[in-house]
Amino acid sequence: MHGSLLQFLGTEDGAARVLAHAELLLRLSRRYETIVPAGLGHVSRVANFKSGVVIIHADNGAAAAKLRQMSTSLCQLLAKDFCECNGIEIKVQPRKTPAQSIPSKPQPLSDKVKDCLQGTLQGLPEKSPLRAALEKLRNS
Repeated sequence: MHGSLLQFLGTEDGAARVLAHAELLLRLSRRYETIVPAGLGHVSRVANFKSGVVIIHADNGAAAAKLRQMSTSLCQLLAKDFCECNGIEIKVQPRKTPAQSIPSKPQPLSDKVKDCLQGTLQGLPEKSPLRAALEKLRNS
């Protein structure tokens, strides 16, 4: 049994190739983050590197289109550090966790609206479900 996971991954009988590929992807991702424009860096990421081709996932089609336009220059910049970079493949692959929307706070009713509701309430029967709902709205 090996002492740690990194020691195991570094052995020949372990997953040394997997560790080397993971380290390459990490270095490649860091370099990509420094050369890609900030707006595109937030919506794209390095996904893999196969046979000299860098595979980049973009969150949406617009980002993918812009990255495809820039692919030649990105490839040249990446090739400075990674001489095997022969091309870039862009794929649309949205992130699995969608952005959380901020819940809106209900706005309080103005006095004019409350007066209008009061006028409407006077014309409704006492035990009407509509009257109960409007009273609840007015008092909220």
